[in-house]
Amino acid sequence: MPNSIFTSADLTAYLAIGAVLFGLGTIGFLSRRNLIVMFLSAELMLQGVGLTLVGFGRYHGNWNGQILMIIILTVAACEAAVSLALVVQLFNRSKSLDVTIWRDIREAGLPALVELDQDVEPFLAAPGSESYPHLSPSGREPEVSVVASGQRAN
Repeated sequence: MPNSIFTSADLTAYLAIGAVLFGLGTIGFLSRRNLIVMFLSAELMLQGVGLTLVGFGRYHGNWNGQILMIIILTVAACEAAVSLALVVQLFNRSKSLDVTIWRDIREAGLPALVELDQDVEPFLAAPGSESYPHLSPSGREPEVSVVASGQRAN
């Protein structure tokens, strides 16, 4: 089998795809308030950085980029496990995946980062109805109407 040579054009392709992945992850992380989408966007940024490292390692003919990619994959797997546990716990606590609702998790005495006009209470689904979380549109706060009994209406 002939020995293949990794050219600068190949490196440019690796770097371009890595930059696109990192950029998409950054846009997704900054524009969404849903925790699952934010964690997936962080994973996308890690994969973009890892692809860049692999490209540079291959271009220079050593294994450093591949070794660092394995370390990044290990950190990403640990982050995914911790974030899944966090998302499940917080959803069970507040019945929502919107990060602006979780104001009570903050330390005492810290000002609110997002001021809402009214107190937002967790969504209480009617018995027998499906209580799956729904993604809010990007960049917009979810519409909330509070009924007299204190439960959020659909």
